[in-house]
Amino acid sequence: MASRKIASVKSTVRKAAKAVRKQATVARKQVARAKKAVPARVKKLSSAPKPGAVATGELKLPALHESTTSTGLKVIAAERGPLPLVSVRLVMRAGAVFDPAGKDGLADFTARLLRRGTKRMDADGISEAIEFVGASLYAGVNEDVLSVYLTTPAEHFSEMLDVLGQVVREPTFPEQEVVDARERALAQFANDLDDPSAIADRAFTRAVWGDHPYGRDVGGNKRTVSTFTRDDVVRFHAECMGPRVSLLTVVGAIAPETVAAEAERAFAGWTGGPDVQPMLPRKQEPLAKAGTVLLVDKPDQTQSQVRLGGPGFWLGHEDYFPATAMNIALGGGFTSRLMNEIRVNRGLTYGVSSYFDTMSAGGIFALSTFTKTASTREIIDVALKEIHGVRDGGLKPRELKDAQSYLAGLYPMRTETNESVASVIADMRMHALGDDWVEKFRDRLRAVTPKDVAAVAKKYAFADPPVIVVLGKASEVKPLLEGLGPITVVPASDYE
Repeated sequence: MASRKIASVKSTVRKAAKAVRKQATVARKQVARAKKAVPARVKKLSSAPKPGAVATGELKLPALHESTTSTGLKVIAAERGPLPLVSVRLVMRAGAVFDPAGKDGLADFTARLLRRGTKRMDADGISEAIEFVGASLYAGVNEDVLSVYLTTPAEHFSEMLDVLGQVVREPTFPEQEVVDARERALAQFANDLDDPSAIADRAFTRAVWGDHPYGRDVGGNKRTVSTFTRDDVVRFHAECMGPRVSLLTVVGAIAPETVAAEAERAFAGWTGGPDVQPMLPRKQEPLAKAGTVLLVDKPDQTQSQVRLGGPGFWLGHEDYFPATAMNIALGGGFTSRLMNEIRVNRGLTYGVSSYFDTMSAGGIFALSTFTKTASTREIIDVALKEIHGVRDGGLKPRELKDAQSYLAGLYPMRTETNESVASVIADMRMHALGDDWVEKFRDRLRAVTPKDVAAVAKKYAFADPPVIVVLGKASEVKPLLEGLGPITVVPASDYE
């Protein structure tokens, strides 16, 4: 029985692969014809370093080449070897902030259904075709952007880009797949109630952002997801996903002219979506619930999850480099002030970190940690003392230098793989960081002075009282929080 089942699977895989190879043969003929016209439309955006140029230590991306398909899809290709692999990232402004009213999580839900069938291939056929050539294809969503990721051997780039084109252009969203995905999501929400960290993070996001679109749950919640229908998904795909708001970045062992021609073929006939990029206004304001305490009651807990948050800035803001350096020294590294004082000196937790969460239109500065119930107030007081210490006194020159060295040494990893290069190119364009973002990153970081850090510390290191979120056993934790601000107690089930 088992051998017959294996033989049947192998047969199915061979059939799927044969169909893909047949499509690829037709595609190659189309591309060969298209290449004659494409080179004139490909614009070289940047050049490799000139021979003999003075070494300054900055990083260099491969030469970037831009083209636009007849449907309006922007394409950026970067030829990069020596490995015969190609990484692709298709991004569009169709993230969680664009979910329709009352449908929080729909963008994420739609992205997860893209691989569940197209007009020419069902879900199994898509998976078999991808796995047969050793490729990978998946989609994901954050607050601003919906992304589809593809990595493939270079020799199979044509057929795999065709599969990507199908799942983006013509997904069918079968009814049963929608039902199954909805049931899986609802089951996961129920499971999340057993994960205090996940519930604390969800409560914190809503508390710091309030009614702002960034306050929505990227994956939705039980109330919204339970209402999702196939019509909702089809409408979101038609109205929010389209070529004119998308960018395709391709990095690897393949010629830019081939990328342009293949993209023209793979995305031919793609319609729908907005005509222009939807954007939230960049306007960072004080948090509506600053100075308040949200206590999420989970009576079975013997520990408290603690989150503190205040205003930050958007991705690409002029404060990015001094604020990032400040944070590494304060709580973003293993030898940071917060880690030393809270974990090493006092033993209040195994882990504590501070971070800037930056999105396209805004951001926050936050702290995340946990501790036993009895030390909840102590860990909050110590964290605030350390943060206020940086706010009032800045960093010591040695702390800043160490933070700069750490970040400068770490950043080259952003350009180690084709996948990371494709992602950083997409980020540069989607968030208007500039094409010299990678090249100038370390120079800009090293130019940060103690005076620069002192200025951003006064702005972001809780100049106003932060929003405080604590998840724990309310009957024991609430008395410990007195004096930190007005306290609101809610059950953990509110965040299912």
